[in-house]
Amino acid sequence: MNEFYRGRRLRRNPVIREMVRETQLSAADLMMLYFVVDTTDEDFKKEIPSMPGQYQLSLKQLEKTVGEAVDAGLRSLMLFGIPKHKDAIASEAYAPNGIVQRAIRMLKAKWPDLQVVTDVCLCEYTSHGHCGILKEGDTCGEVVNDPTLELLAKTALSHVEAGADMVAPSDMMDGRILAIRETLDKAGYVNTPIMSYAVKYASAFYGPFRDAAGSAPSFGDRRSYQMDIHNRKEALKEIDSDVEEGADIVMVKPAMSYLDIIWQASQRTNLPLAAYSVSGEYAMIESAAKADLIDRDRIIGEVAVSIFRAGADILITYHAKDIARLIDEGKIG
Repeated sequence: MNEFYRGRRLRRNPVIREMVRETQLSAADLMMLYFVVDTTDEDFKKEIPSMPGQYQLSLKQLEKTVGEAVDAGLRSLMLFGIPKHKDAIASEAYAPNGIVQRAIRMLKAKWPDLQVVTDVCLCEYTSHGHCGILKEGDTCGEVVNDPTLELLAKTALSHVEAGADMVAPSDMMDGRILAIRETLDKAGYVNTPIMSYAVKYASAFYGPFRDAAGSAPSFGDRRSYQMDIHNRKEALKEIDSDVEEGADIVMVKPAMSYLDIIWQASQRTNLPLAAYSVSGEYAMIESAAKADLIDRDRIIGEVAVSIFRAGADILITYHAKDIARLIDEGKIG
């Protein structure tokens, strides 16, 4: 009779390890992110200092960069727009010829099967950097919820009319999923899915993104609408609410420090679950790798595996191309 468990029997060689592997990764489960800038300079390509290897891109450079990623196996992406002009009501967010709307049309004309997902928020487009409308004279960043819903729904509709395959509202306003769902359905887009940033924490990991998108609040902060990092049960309430309002996919953001939330979310709902590995997570890995403190590829792979192992079905990440390569090379997956 065996006196102890001999787990090493199933770790003896690469073939058997892969045979019993519990977490499976596929490039089809990855989504890359791109920042597109409204500029007349067709050759505009500016590296983001806090996110080495990531760029603000003109439409022409976006086409070139996405083309390289498609050739490497990319199947889906998310767009963020950087407009020429900003105002208090984020008018460029829902302009028919806005930068994201033009980018969608270009990408879908070039690659009809590419899944183009758009971030739906107002922070990149407002003059104050908040994710919605403020009361006149506000200096605290207290976003007025219900009037903001109309603009978010209007933005989402403009993206879908331009050809977006899916919209992803990230603003964290109460009731936004219902407002967007009703607006899309009324316009005849009943089959367009919504990926909700259902659980979005007020995280310090977003710093580099705000440099990339030029979306840092000019005063106040976003803690009155993004979630408190201390809360777990609240995350489950937000998921339940968004599912009831009509979300098709729910998301947890950030990922690395919220694996417990990803796991609980995966147990809470039968909807597909996305996790967003954010700019600060990317920047930490790249900075440590540049200083020769870590094995870059192994860390990127290990982080990705941990997120899927926690229960995510989709990984939104700036390392999407690297992860796809690691899967193709058989190093993970």
